[in-house]
Amino acid sequence: MHATECRQLPARQNSAITRWKQVFAAGFLLLTLAGCGSGGPDEAYQQYLARLSRTLAVSPVNAAIPTAVRLPAPRDMHLELQSGNLDVLDFLAISGCAVQINIGRRNSSLGRLARDSQRLLLDLEYLRLAPPCIDYQRERGEPALADTLEQAWSLKHRQLRAAIYNATLGSSEYRAFWKQPHYPATDYPAMTSSTVVTSLEAINSQVRRWLAGDFSADNTEFEILLGEVATGDGGNLMQALAMQAAALEAANRILAERMRRGPLCGPVLRPAAADILTEVVKKYFIAAIQPRAAELNRRYHDLLPPMAALEDMLVDALPVDYRSWRARRDRELAEWTMAPRRHVDHLQAIARPCERSSNAEAAGRQNGSPAGYAQTTPSPASTMPQVENSPRRQP
Repeated sequence: MHATECRQLPARQNSAITRWKQVFAAGFLLLTLAGCGSGGPDEAYQQYLARLSRTLAVSPVNAAIPTAVRLPAPRDMHLELQSGNLDVLDFLAISGCAVQINIGRRNSSLGRLARDSQRLLLDLEYLRLAPPCIDYQRERGEPALADTLEQAWSLKHRQLRAAIYNATLGSSEYRAFWKQPHYPATDYPAMTSSTVVTSLEAINSQVRRWLAGDFSADNTEFEILLGEVATGDGGNLMQALAMQAAALEAANRILAERMRRGPLCGPVLRPAAADILTEVVKKYFIAAIQPRAAELNRRYHDLLPPMAALEDMLVDALPVDYRSWRARRDRELAEWTMAPRRHVDHLQAIARPCERSSNAEAAGRQNGSPAGYAQTTPSPASTMPQVENSPRRQP
């Protein structure tokens, strides 16, 4: 067939080629968009690392992001509680007592399949309503029935911390609070609110009352509070702090590699890299990274205190797996929140020889130059920003 000749393809084959062209075009578009950068924190970290390595003539270092510790499996988080002997009671035998309705709901088919939060609310209602019924049964000459009710009250009272744990820290709502997203939000934590913090504190307030012997509870309010906790961002926070710590640790390795070669500045020589480094730190760390680091630090001190307060109140009931997870979580968070401070230490360490060399250079110029010449050469103390770690917010 000559070059000028053309052959019409069958309709089916032509359609297939068209679909492949569309797929190829869509794939190329995705690759192009990916190359444009997300504009989020990951891009800020990458830019900072690239600028640092280029300025200090050190090979680029990849940030190895650690995997934040995840909660144990739900079955390892749940506590099995004794049911007691209320299910064998004759429902009609306790007529005249308000607790009769509570026992009826518990022994119903719905009651047996109730969520842990509803089981807790039934237990609290029983703890509140049973004592008058126990006294009433003794007065009417039913000591055996009174004893059965009292034994059930004692069992529920002993298991109260465990029941609260199952309904809160061991629940699906608190598990959702710690869930880490598959795709980190580029604007986190800018879009967070105080609602989840208020809900955590409100639940803690209720738990304190219950443990102190005030068993009153608003069922609807408690379930709403649990739902708000489920929208919390504990997992987002852990993921963001892990990413930040990994990036700043990579930056520390770049600085350490440069310092292993010797001081950045000599006794009387201040290379251009020292001034460039100052500008890189100002633009790509202080302006681009540190504001978010301060926000993450504040969010950490918003979310963790109410969570730790509930864990402390229920510490005797916490399963072994939960205690192990909590210990590792706290270690990792404490380590990650200090990442900005450690990076500041590295920046100050690499700049320290430059401060001495600039002071020596300024003194020499002042001695051999017209008065006031030394003031034209700023020292690193003024050019290298004295960056500080994010301020700690008191719980």
